[in-house]
Amino acid sequence: MVTMGWPQRLLCCLFLSLSLSALTARAATRRYEWDISYQPPGPIIRATQGDTVVVAVKNSLLTENVAIHWHGIRQIGTPWADGTEGVTQCPILPGDTFTYTFVVDRPGTYMYHAHYGMQRSAGLNGMIVVAAAKGGRDAEPFEYDGEHAVLLNDWWHKSTYEQAAGLASVPLVWVGEPQALLINGRGRFVNCSTAAAGSCNATHPECATPVFAVVPGKTYRFRIASVTSLSALNFEIEGHPMTVVEADGHYVKPFVVKNLNIYSGETYSVLIKADQDPKRNYWLASNVVGRKPGTPTGTAILSYYGSGRSPRSPPPTTPPAGPAWNDTTYRFKQSVATVAHPAHAVPPPPRADRTILLLNTQNKIDGHIKWALNNVSFTLPHTPYLVAMKRGLLGAFDQRPPPETYDHRSYDIHAVQKNPNATTSDALYRLRFGSVVDVVLQNANMLAANNSETHPWHLHGHDFWVLGQGIGRFDPAVHPAAYNLKDPILKNTVAVHPYGWTALRFRADNPGVWAFHCHIEAHFFMGMGIVFEEGIERVGQLPPEIMGCGATKGHH
Repeated sequence: MVTMGWPQRLLCCLFLSLSLSALTARAATRRYEWDISYQPPGPIIRATQGDTVVVAVKNSLLTENVAIHWHGIRQIGTPWADGTEGVTQCPILPGDTFTYTFVVDRPGTYMYHAHYGMQRSAGLNGMIVVAAAKGGRDAEPFEYDGEHAVLLNDWWHKSTYEQAAGLASVPLVWVGEPQALLINGRGRFVNCSTAAAGSCNATHPECATPVFAVVPGKTYRFRIASVTSLSALNFEIEGHPMTVVEADGHYVKPFVVKNLNIYSGETYSVLIKADQDPKRNYWLASNVVGRKPGTPTGTAILSYYGSGRSPRSPPPTTPPAGPAWNDTTYRFKQSVATVAHPAHAVPPPPRADRTILLLNTQNKIDGHIKWALNNVSFTLPHTPYLVAMKRGLLGAFDQRPPPETYDHRSYDIHAVQKNPNATTSDALYRLRFGSVVDVVLQNANMLAANNSETHPWHLHGHDFWVLGQGIGRFDPAVHPAAYNLKDPILKNTVAVHPYGWTALRFRADNPGVWAFHCHIEAHFFMGMGIVFEEGIERVGQLPPEIMGCGATKGHH
């Protein structure tokens, strides 16, 4: 294998400047100015709970629009800063600058990434690390001596334009398995004979294998985020058991794993003890699970200070291969083992005011292969929902309510649909402000027999309680009785396993319009998503910078 360089199609954030000015004794404003051009990955945003983050984004791409989503940040009071093109804003046009301003109200590990078309898979992404406020109730219930940030990604040689064109074609041209798995923006190129000139030169400094240094005897926190476009991953630090302590910004009841399953859009913190032989290096390994792998292991190196060896010396072992890719039971057990820390559990409301059952299927529309919820494939409107609803532009999207259930009693989730035809819609679900909403996601067979996939679902603007998960058909008359109402974990992204279901609950108490979608880039592009509206009348005056497209042309 030869370490891989980078084709020039990659998008990223170039960090230009950072200044910090105290507003009060407790909060600060973190100012960033970014020029979007070509070079991976984006900088880590570091802040403290309660800080205001200000990011001025200039789009210097000549032919592409941009929008950036601050994944896991709830945007309380600033729904226009969520960064979701078509939902909360018009995209940032080439040459334009847009300033995102928001408060980070919770400590934890988060991420940011492009939310325009399929741009996320082109490398516009990075991490957000929010420290707990000193002396606050969210103080970390664990101790460590140092920390590292690990951003996991997958990588294709085809451009996002080529991928999107294939997905929209008849017949479908699937994106295929990624050519590489990246750790902090670096990976391995297997076949250099097919590489562009200069992209396979291991002497490039940006091609160096990532190294994570530790001091013998110390305990380290590894903040891990997956911004993959397709791949579910299994992450391992060779020879070092990991204690899981945080998920999506919430503390979990600690449990120990040899390797961690992480799905696109999820973040975790794990603790390791640097207690192995310090005279050798160890692998960090990332492997595809949930799909038959066609991608080599992504690797980095754990190196002990004072070992006398080069930090970049390859370990004497082969990289860990992880568990069997199709061991759904193993991955399911790890999902249900993730519950709230006893000292930080927030019990959910005892019952829901409204329940939405969503059947996730693969369908056909005019020969195009799509994904659908309750037989409806989602499309984004030309005018962002937030703007349309605040300005009364009701003709900007379908006003008919989308379906809230399906024939769950008779639908066979293990069979290929007899009638795969579906319809498209840009309608949204309107929620009563302050109400408690249950959403149950049910996975089913795809168009091909004996095939069901894992789907990581991400909710913007909220954290939700994961009340239950199962394999098989969800029965609303049976399964809710076994919901975990004692210590369910709060998350913003959760996996729905093959032929399985996941039940979540949230309170519709954040005024705005919020996307809820599969975090696999191609699946959202193909229609696997919905949108919620709540308390739109409570949203403040919209900044004019989010306008300028659809029915708001000329209002920029």
